Amino acid sequence: MQVREMFELGGQTALITGGSRGLGLQMAEALGEMGCRVVITARKADELAAAAQHLQARGIEVTTIVSDLQRAEAVKPLVDETLAACGRIDILVNNAGATWGAPAEDYPDEAWHKVMNLNVNAPFFLAREVGKRSMIPAQRGKIINIASVAGLKGSLGHMQAIAYNTSKAAAINFTRALAAEWGKYNINVNAICPGFFPSKMTAGLLDTAGQAVIDRTPLHRLGDESDLKGAVVFLASAASRHVTGQHLAIDGGASIA
Repeated sequence: MQVREMFELGGQTALITGGSRGLGLQMAEALGEMGCRVVITARKADELAAAAQHLQARGIEVTTIVSDLQRAEAVKPLVDETLAACGRIDILVNNAGATWGAPAEDYPDEAWHKVMNLNVNAPFFLAREVGKRSMIPAQRGKIINIASVAGLKGSLGHMQAIAYNTSKAAAINFTRALAAEWGKYNINVNAICPGFFPSKMTAGLLDTAGQAVIDRTPLHRLGDESDLKGAVVFLASAASRHVTGQHLAIDGGASIA
């Protein structure tokens, strides 16, 4: 196989959670540009409609499904609808996520459960359903969990998000554990750990501490709308067929400085 062919995704279907905006939409665009049919899901129908229009303008085949993955009972209908529309799921990108800032000693129960439900429970329940109903029968598949460099360390000062850091560490080891168990089915499971990218989730922090973040980053920049695209295509494609259980930090070097 020629190198260029390794990255082609024609004829495949990718399900991307939290795909209506931000990093999820960027990754949907990348996979679609490489020939993938993309299924994007999120809670808000209007944001999904705008994302679909954006993708279709680029010649990408897209299906939208409104789904709230905070609710465990939403997982099976999401997979039902995806399989009904597309027949199979070759690539799953677990991107939907939540955060909540508060000191650990005052952290609300509600906040802890909200973050864990979306960042830990939903990726497992969705991977379990997609694996059982599509990838394991096909004896192939790619699962990409969007973790974070926050899962590699604690945080000081302006970052008081203990549930987020904990959940993203869980996502990294969930990636390792599932990769070890499902390798026998020819399913690759990997994680991407973004650093700071401008997004709705990071807007408040970057407004107050953006320059400090840049100053601590060896490449002296934030991530932009292109910086996850190559990584998600690599991990979704045959180019990464011998890579599993790994996490890739995309953070301008901030996690090593």
